Amino acid sequence: MLKKLLLVPALTLALYGCGDKEVGDVSLGMFTLKDIKLNTLTDPIVTGVTCHIASIEADLSLSDPSDSSISCRQTGKITPEMIAQIDKSKSGEVVFKKSKSIFFKSMKVRRIFDIENQTLMYLSYSTKETSGSFKHSLSTVPLWNTAAYVEQPVEIAP
Repeated sequence: MLKKLLLVPALTLALYGCGDKEVGDVSLGMFTLKDIKLNTLTDPIVTGVTCHIASIEADLSLSDPSDSSISCRQTGKITPEMIAQIDKSKSGEVVFKKSKSIFFKSMKVRRIFDIENQTLMYLSYSTKETSGSFKHSLSTVPLWNTAAYVEQPVEIAP
């Protein structure tokens, strides 16, 4: 029984070890164990994009709240070669995943490319329904004025 009790904290710590960098930590007050954590994430393929993610983490809890917010900006070069490597399907691809619970809830960031508008969309979402809703947040990075921008042909009406 003691081994099982010691296993829960060890698993919880292991699940939080993801590749993002914490750049801020805001306490929500003296009478709560919840903090707002601010993390930075550089897109692994489109390295000229940096996302900042704000989410609540509850110390000593087996499950963190699902709410999160994301803001992504161009912080470096975005090249045609980078765009050529990304998944261009309607569902895009997961570029970041962080466990939010030992009960299989996670927060993911998915990159989706809006080809028509030449815009990268970054969707942050929870994989578990909370209060009847899957929590999510969206940020976009237009390719306008980057080397990766592709001029769309203009159709002239007859």
